[in-house]
Amino acid sequence: MFPSSGDAVSVLALDVTVLLVLYVLCRLLDPRETFDRILFGSLTGVLLLTYAGWRWHETLPPFELRLGALWSYLFFTFEAVAILYTFMSIVILFRAKDRSEQASVAEARLMQSGDWPPVDIFICTYNEPLDVLEKSIIAALAIDYPQKTVWVLDDTRRPWLREYCDEVGASYLTRPDNEGAKGGNLNNGLRVTASFTNAPLILVLDADFAPQPNILRRMVGLFDDPKAALVQSPQFFFNADPIQHNLGIAQSWVDDQRIFFDIFQPAKDAWGSAFCVGTSFIVRRDRLTEIGGFPDDAICEDLNLSCALMREGYETHWLNERLSAGLSAEGLPEYITQRTRWCLGTVQVALLKSGPFRGPGYSLVQRMHFLHGILNWLCKPFIVLMLIAPAIYWFADLPAFEADYLDFLHYGLPMLLATWAYNGWVSRSRTLPVFMEITHAMTALAITATLVLAAIKPFGRPFKVTEKGGDRSVMRVRWRLAALFGGMSLLSVASIAWAFISPEASAEVSPMDYFNLVWAGVSLALTFIAFLVCFEFPREEEMFDVGLPTTVVSGDTRHSAIVEMASLSRVVLRFDGEAHMIGERIALALPGAGWTDAYVTRSTDGWASAEIQTAPHQHRALVAWLFTAPRDSIARHASMTGALAGLFRRGLGLP
Repeated sequence: MFPSSGDAVSVLALDVTVLLVLYVLCRLLDPRETFDRILFGSLTGVLLLTYAGWRWHETLPPFELRLGALWSYLFFTFEAVAILYTFMSIVILFRAKDRSEQASVAEARLMQSGDWPPVDIFICTYNEPLDVLEKSIIAALAIDYPQKTVWVLDDTRRPWLREYCDEVGASYLTRPDNEGAKGGNLNNGLRVTASFTNAPLILVLDADFAPQPNILRRMVGLFDDPKAALVQSPQFFFNADPIQHNLGIAQSWVDDQRIFFDIFQPAKDAWGSAFCVGTSFIVRRDRLTEIGGFPDDAICEDLNLSCALMREGYETHWLNERLSAGLSAEGLPEYITQRTRWCLGTVQVALLKSGPFRGPGYSLVQRMHFLHGILNWLCKPFIVLMLIAPAIYWFADLPAFEADYLDFLHYGLPMLLATWAYNGWVSRSRTLPVFMEITHAMTALAITATLVLAAIKPFGRPFKVTEKGGDRSVMRVRWRLAALFGGMSLLSVASIAWAFISPEASAEVSPMDYFNLVWAGVSLALTFIAFLVCFEFPREEEMFDVGLPTTVVSGDTRHSAIVEMASLSRVVLRFDGEAHMIGERIALALPGAGWTDAYVTRSTDGWASAEIQTAPHQHRALVAWLFTAPRDSIARHASMTGALAGLFRRGLGLP
């Protein structure tokens, strides 16, 4: 059914032709156009299905109850899950919906009429420190909207937070227990506020997310559509996640959620299957009351909420605009815990009697989209198997699939090239080969363990909040993870060495041996980079690009300067001429805060770095200035050159 690969020249000619076609498509086609997405996606899908067919017909041994055959079929089963997920992703991305124009029309209408609906703002908090929480509270109070009330829902019952809310003008709510975790906390807020403001719309924010001033004005008009029960905006982050930071690639590699928020959710919205992501969303109070409040029978209350609304015929609408920014997980344990919680929560929703697999009221398309979400997690075991398969081949003589390198170059490499090219094109440079695989590899084993535990006991496990804040100023080594990935790297090295020193090693390397040698090399590269991620470099307070003119007073001298970068405690100044003032106390003007005192810690060649000293009201003004504007301190598009350069520096142990 699948012809022989032929000689190396003809195979390489095929691969080069495929590469040239992909290059032309990337240059000529526009990912914003539906026809172009279908054309490029269809070509990628054909190559993907051709590879799947080749794998099934040509590379599997006869099915028998022996170890070699069972290993081959186990590997193929999880590979087939990954292939199905990829194919469904391509089909989903045939469509996309942009609601920005609709939001602008609705905003203009509301501005003209002045009929802005009241909004309650719920800030959910559990044990976050003030330096994290204040950004959300102050930014919420600074939202430009005529009828809003900010409610801080404290599930840790902290008297100091009540006092802080009274001081800044936010309303404070708590409850005697933590039943239902975040969903229970939200339901308590829903019940209590019904007796006070009873606003028809509720904006929900996580404790570490700072909204922009226009968030409500951009979103509330989308509720003109009677089907819209919830309007969701994407999550953005003002700090690098552990992979970006630890590899030194924050300026060249986007966070792993960017393609989901920027590309997949607008596509899902076009299919009527977008869903809530837990923060920076607005929901109608009456629709919540209709479904019995925020669901709390699964630890992913956000996904469960959208499903509950779908079941009643309502939709989640996605406004793909940057309207808030939050704190990404700062450490590897928190990063992994967050992903395993999402995995378990998705499985729990799948198992609910009211969920998309078992419950009534869902369309076939909505059920298929939920299946796509489940497959995302079920792909992770394949990554684990892929990393250890070469070692199993060399030490146990068990091939994951029976093929030589020419066969793979004929059927596998065109599929890989097309998938990488398509992902980079459709995501508009938000993915990179290797680095995307590293991102998945970091959590693959933990998610695989979560899937196994979920199969045994899916419910009853406690809700784990992602820890935010704390001291990140010292180098940390995540020894367990480092031992895991370091061990896998050594296993790959040992398998390559064994290929040549084994007593059973043949004088000539067979085509299948060549294939598994290259595979072992790829596994070694991936696991070694993952090993590097386990060394957590110190973090400083986030600095933001500003470019703001200011006046600096040093003694009796006034200088014109530019505030190039700023944080809540430090500024970097650029002067028109020389400015040698190290160790001096200066005064400078900052937006909202007025004149602030500062101490110059570094000064050279017209540049100075100074620690600022502020009164409480000035500090809050700086929080509002820095965190209510769309400032970028990390990449929004990926660069292979920059990512490789950062990786090289980290490999040498350089900051």
